[in-house]
Amino acid sequence: MTKNLLAGETSPYLLQHKDNPVHWRPWDNESLDLAAERNKPILLSIGYAACHWCHVMAHESFEDEAIAGLMNEMFINIKVDREERPDIDAIYQSALQMMGEHGGWPLTMFLTPDGEPFWGGTYFPPTAKYGRPGFPEILNGLSNAFHNDPDKVRENASALKQGLEKMLRPTGGGAPSLSLLDQVAEGMLGMVDTIRGGAQGAPKFPQPFIFRFLWNAHLRTQDDRSPFGDAVTLTLDHICQGGIYDHLGGGFARYSTDEVWLAPHFEKMLYDNALLIGLLTDVWQKTRNPLYAVRVRETIDWALRDMKSGDDELFGFVSAFDADSDGEEGKFCVWTEDEIDAVLGDDAMVFKNIYDVSKHGNWEHKVILNRSADLALGSEEDEAALRRSLEKLLVVRNKRIQPARDNKVLADWNGLMIAALAKAGAIFNEPDWIRAAETAFQFVVEVMTSDQSSGRLRHAWCAGQLRHPAIVDDYANMALAALALHGVTRKADYLARAESWVEIADAHYWDANKAGGGYFLSADDTVDVIARSKPVFDNAVPSGNGAMTEVLGRLFYLTGKDGYRDRALHLIRAVCTPDPKHMANQPVLLNAFELLETAAQIVLVGEP
Repeated sequence: MTKNLLAGETSPYLLQHKDNPVHWRPWDNESLDLAAERNKPILLSIGYAACHWCHVMAHESFEDEAIAGLMNEMFINIKVDREERPDIDAIYQSALQMMGEHGGWPLTMFLTPDGEPFWGGTYFPPTAKYGRPGFPEILNGLSNAFHNDPDKVRENASALKQGLEKMLRPTGGGAPSLSLLDQVAEGMLGMVDTIRGGAQGAPKFPQPFIFRFLWNAHLRTQDDRSPFGDAVTLTLDHICQGGIYDHLGGGFARYSTDEVWLAPHFEKMLYDNALLIGLLTDVWQKTRNPLYAVRVRETIDWALRDMKSGDDELFGFVSAFDADSDGEEGKFCVWTEDEIDAVLGDDAMVFKNIYDVSKHGNWEHKVILNRSADLALGSEEDEAALRRSLEKLLVVRNKRIQPARDNKVLADWNGLMIAALAKAGAIFNEPDWIRAAETAFQFVVEVMTSDQSSGRLRHAWCAGQLRHPAIVDDYANMALAALALHGVTRKADYLARAESWVEIADAHYWDANKAGGGYFLSADDTVDVIARSKPVFDNAVPSGNGAMTEVLGRLFYLTGKDGYRDRALHLIRAVCTPDPKHMANQPVLLNAFELLETAAQIVLVGEP
């Protein structure tokens, strides 16, 4: 009862904290029971392994004996990996937003022994700074409030719980139309940075599903000079040539901390790269921009080289690479001019001019390689020479201390990568990519299905263990992966698997309330959450309801079963916001609506 219990976990994020002097516990009923037994509030800390500010708070506070002593004395301390338990994260992120705070990680929430939130925030410094109180002040103040002003705590918790019930179960009622899609796209266009692409200001996230929505608007206009298309290609050009892209090893970082796509936090997430592969592939089909083809190939090469867990016969894709290495953010990725001169010799001058290398650096006196000054690729000969220089630098970089890899295999994120590989493999005529997609698909089916007779998935696999109940995103994204593979291979088993996963989602996630509808994030037999959230807005990944709408629409056209179309229309009515301004937060749902309304069926008649 009085020690850190995380050593028995498999999550790389939780294991990062197993040696903290904080008496961390995993999220389970035993931890909640202990809080009730000891009449202590719960300190819930949620983060993920690749999170830079999670590491900062850990080093500053959770490794500090004095602060840990306060935490242990006053609270039951629980650690959650937000990637393992997105359903728990969704609840408490929503609670924080109800307090008028911006969400994010690390998420630091204070709960009653029943798990009901009464106060919270994100990162707290160990002493007062950045306009934020010091963490010890927070600990003392909230412990005092819990024991000496219980009525106020109960009042806060009750109000938040009532608000959560309403917030986590939106009423829907929106009625999208094709003309309304154009209106939403026009509104999105006003938020785009017309110089560098992406959303205006900083930080800048790639937001691939928003730009897919704008790309669809461009395709609807059938005008090569439409502002929608320009917004997408401008954004992709800067992302592909900026510092957010790893020009040595391939792959995109999660976001840029500035407004020029130069300085990321350096973590690489599987889902970002899967979504960007898909978007770049779609836009390449129309533009034939060689830059997009190169970045697709390099990013897939990175994923197949560095992100696999297993062997070539059966593997899944792991979650992420860390932002930090050797205790320092970005140390693995950045350079000095002297280092580049030493590696490249006579070839250094040309390389430095193109990749923004200077004596004083472009980020904290170091160099983040980027080609933002000239977004176009050079001649084949010039690019081949640059590639040889990049390969020499990569050899040197690979000798550095590597960032930690989060080895969790998540079913929903794997679904995104499988679908991207299948599409790109077909369009770029790369059968090896399709085979890799099929292998990863088989991994999820064989390894991550908890019970083959029921076909129900688990959400996470790590270190040989299946963990945590599946969320609706797992079924939605894996069903889309199955349909992508069915489209590429024509194997009937993939279509059947997609249908079976929709049956499970309908049985365990659908809101059967007559006034409701839509899919909950958690299953009906997931018992350790205080409320069941219903995701309707896209965040870092597509919402499960948006993705499931596309699944249902595709199944309707592929099978001719009217039930799929009826369920899709019901789902849209249930979760689509009635306010067109807020529809900009539902691009995946709106793209699925357009598919449902406009998809063409083509029948080819001839010899088999």
